[in-house]
Amino acid sequence: MTEQSNTTRLRNGIVDAARALTVATGWDGVRMGAVASAAGVSRQTVYNEFGSKAGLAEALARREVDQFVGAVRAALIAHGPDVRAGAYAAIAHTLATAADNPLVKAILTSARGGSDELLPYLTTRAEVVLTEASGALIDWAGTYLPGADPTALAFAADTIVRLVVSHIVLPRDPIDQTATALANLAVRLFTAAAHPPR
Repeated sequence: MTEQSNTTRLRNGIVDAARALTVATGWDGVRMGAVASAAGVSRQTVYNEFGSKAGLAEALARREVDQFVGAVRAALIAHGPDVRAGAYAAIAHTLATAADNPLVKAILTSARGGSDELLPYLTTRAEVVLTEASGALIDWAGTYLPGADPTALAFAADTIVRLVVSHIVLPRDPIDQTATALANLAVRLFTAAAHPPR
């Protein structure tokens, strides 16, 4: 195993431990010593890798964003040209993840207030996530709707992403029902982008 892969494995193990402790107790309650103990390394190793608790928070927030957007892209790609199925899968995944993952929910909703010191690291990622999620939709729809008007496609993607976030902030119906309605809307918006009025 190379030195780089050892370092990556070490860092991932530390971030995994920090994430588990954060979900269990909140970031305010996370101590670097507890992270080290949970990761099976020394406290000094945690500091060597991340510099400070703020550096660890930054790494944790970045990984949550990368994994979330990656999963959205995978859900879209798995359904190829079936726009409705891809949209449903991505939307349902997003709603379910936000319901089960307090870190992703904080990122998507830009939750503020409270005393949790991790929130600033998460909420500064909100615009990045919205932009990257919209980009994933645009890339995917652009592949299967090659004649679509780029401006209309960008508006459709942004609209869907913002509507999904609004249903995370104020859920009204079960996930399946909401995902179905939003996927149907996505089909209409993307179809309109692909066939703009002359």
